[in-house]
Amino acid sequence: MTDGARIRWAALGDTTCKPPVVMLHGGPGLPDYLGDAAAMIADLAPVYRYDQRGTGRSPWQGRHTLARHVDDLAELLDAWDAPVAVLIGHSYGTDLAARFCMAHPDRVAAMLLMCGPFVGDWRTGYRAERGRRMSAAQLERYNALQQVPHRTEDQEAELLTLSWFTDHADPEHGRRRAARAARQRRPVNWLMNRELGEEGHADPLDHHLDALHTCLPAQVEILGGVEDPRPLSALASLAHRLDVPLTRVAHAGHEPWLEQPDAVGAHLRRFVRAATGPTPSEGLTAGEPADGAS
Repeated sequence: MTDGARIRWAALGDTTCKPPVVMLHGGPGLPDYLGDAAAMIADLAPVYRYDQRGTGRSPWQGRHTLARHVDDLAELLDAWDAPVAVLIGHSYGTDLAARFCMAHPDRVAAMLLMCGPFVGDWRTGYRAERGRRMSAAQLERYNALQQVPHRTEDQEAELLTLSWFTDHADPEHGRRRAARAARQRRPVNWLMNRELGEEGHADPLDHHLDALHTCLPAQVEILGGVEDPRPLSALASLAHRLDVPLTRVAHAGHEPWLEQPDAVGAHLRRFVRAATGPTPSEGLTAGEPADGAS
């Protein structure tokens, strides 16, 4: 980056094709975890993913700001020789996508917002539903671990498991998925989480929805899991404000591509096809060979 930070990124598919898809992971403060979702569409368009600065293999020390993370994405697009891109964000990544769209509307070809951004007073309903999905003992342990100033590795994994298992529609599978993610999505940059969270609270996306609406590309969609503990009504409200379609994925929570891979994969593929056009092989007329074929 122009400030000297180094960002780790990965690409799937034919990177000579344009426009690419860029997947923006959530957190904030987690490394990228969208590999499974990226693989669903990599035959249709090149798919870029990256660890946001301060996470995973993009180590960085400094004050995190939303503007700096927007600038990072713009600089990455330059590095990838991508004047425009299709953005697919998840959770906090949807907030980043929306803010990037407002700052650089000419660089967004299409945008899919998965499980976010949530608007209005959604946190009250989320906390209540998350608490309902926990036993009294789990909730007590979760609160106790949050108060530990310097957690061990095992304590951190336990806290994250308790934080994330309620995000899934199926409690049993949710516990296993959360426990696995708690070991893989590490380390969590809690300082980044706090700094970007505080800035987001001080200047919420809610205050910019009219401006966002004027900046949107022609193709924008929202997708959410019906069983996400975060209220789906908040996504419905956002879809109404932005006048964009909302797809509700049944029997899925906050990471719907894990619980309903067929349904979400089909949706992603339809969206990317519409946003990028047919692949070279799909664009051939009947009986016409691809380059080099006989």
